[in-house]
Amino acid sequence: MPLKALALNATLKTSDTKDASSTDRMIGLIDKAMSAYGVETEVLRLADFNVKPGVTSDEGAGDDWPDIRAKVLSSDILLMATPIWLGQPSSVCKRALERMDAFLDETDDQGRMVSYGRVAAVAVVGNEDGAHHVSAELYQALNDVGFTIPANAVAYWVGEAMGSTNFVDLDRVPKVVTTAVDMLARNTAHLAGLLKAKQYPGEGD
Repeated sequence: MPLKALALNATLKTSDTKDASSTDRMIGLIDKAMSAYGVETEVLRLADFNVKPGVTSDEGAGDDWPDIRAKVLSSDILLMATPIWLGQPSSVCKRALERMDAFLDETDDQGRMVSYGRVAAVAVVGNEDGAHHVSAELYQALNDVGFTIPANAVAYWVGEAMGSTNFVDLDRVPKVVTTAVDMLARNTAHLAGLLKAKQYPGEGD
């Protein structure tokens, strides 16, 4: 069985915008790299959906999160991809993480969160320094809600401070970025395969 990945693109741009998304370009690189390890990736652009504010799995009428949540839990790998805004993950990214807070109380009969056994990786793009800060925030949040973080599970690019060049504008992707993408793909697919074959022990195991 192939491994399944879900990439949540937390760009602030909706799919119908005429502006290209640097976050989408980074996801494309990671998708291609992971496909070499038998991973099939679905991409959702969060700005296209009505993800209501809150910390439950269903915030009522018009909330698109329950369907997104179902895709998260049917995947082996979650890729959280975000631009940097004001030195932080995007507001769209933070909202998705807030909704996954519900996993803390959603456990099976052995006390394991519904997210257990799933691996998470991170992608960050931006025009200012801050990729380490943003990935650290995402690492901690994703681990808090039950995801496992592999070694070197982040790929990022940041442009010159106060500059105007975006990742999507580059004619050639820097080798340091492709190297990070390859490590992310290799390690994430490896760990996802291990956890798919053998789940974490539960209470009493």
